[in-house]
Amino acid sequence: MLAIQVVDDEARTLVWKNVSDPVCGREEVLVDVCAAALNRADLLQRAGKYPAPYGASKILGLEIAGRISMLGDQVHDWKLDDRVCALLPGGGYAERAVVPAAMLMPIPEDWSYEQASSLPECFLTAFVNIYIEAGLESGEVILVHGGASGIGTAAIQLASVTGNPVIVTASSLEKVTACTNLGADLAINYRKHDFVEKVISYTNGDGVDVIMDIVAGSYIERNIKILKSKGRLVVISTLGGVRAEIDLGQLMRLRARIIGSVLRSRSMLEKIEIKQRFMDLFWPHIVSGKILPVIDSIYPIDQAMLAHQHMHDNRNIGKIVLKIQ
Repeated sequence: MLAIQVVDDEARTLVWKNVSDPVCGREEVLVDVCAAALNRADLLQRAGKYPAPYGASKILGLEIAGRISMLGDQVHDWKLDDRVCALLPGGGYAERAVVPAAMLMPIPEDWSYEQASSLPECFLTAFVNIYIEAGLESGEVILVHGGASGIGTAAIQLASVTGNPVIVTASSLEKVTACTNLGADLAINYRKHDFVEKVISYTNGDGVDVIMDIVAGSYIERNIKILKSKGRLVVISTLGGVRAEIDLGQLMRLRARIIGSVLRSRSMLEKIEIKQRFMDLFWPHIVSGKILPVIDSIYPIDQAMLAHQHMHDNRNIGKIVLKIQ
């Protein structure tokens, strides 16, 4: 099959070339991939800073959509040519990918493959961190950094469905407007305003119950300043750096928690449980059209370098997708 490979040169060039086909296990299916969505983890892996988990495909790509072309002999709940999407630990930038049958999700009838490929990673990441790790409860206020990202646009929609006030930060007027149109109660342009001051003003000094943070670094101390008593700060990425200085006394007085979280390296059993809990709670809203992935742009697979640059430049609102078949 053809798949994207990373050339070990200065540019870490992405090339579309022949590689060995994946082998389908007894409880797995082989999917002919029609679309794969980008994630920042792909950029890190390409740069050599985020290797695939042990045993996973070294091919880039964490979420796909396509058609089932082979069934393992222990798979009974799916059939050939079923349209499916799935979260992967790797292997998405390819013509074919192997997926445990228990990780598959059906594609709604009126969705394109590009839409479906934009669902698994960002929505499951938002879900596990907001509702499982942070335990967001009814009426609680959440702040999402990077509101215009794939995960951010997913978080806005999930929180809107569960009736939670949602505040986001974003880097431009265009992104702020997009987040507001998507359902954010307050969107803050962090390049022009201090998000701490804006949150304190908007909440009349109360602050927020939950923060989902993709920045870390200097944001950690600032985040703690706007947490309510028993607030939860979930760190899911470290775009602003891996080190921070915090006032532990303030954290203790608040009885607040800082939670570190990743999805990719979790066990398959845990991922299956996360997927099922997500579907139990939110799938009716996906089928009804109340929740939809936000797609920024679609690139042919042989233009993966351009797609990566688009994400690197932080120009996207929602997901960037690679069209494969």
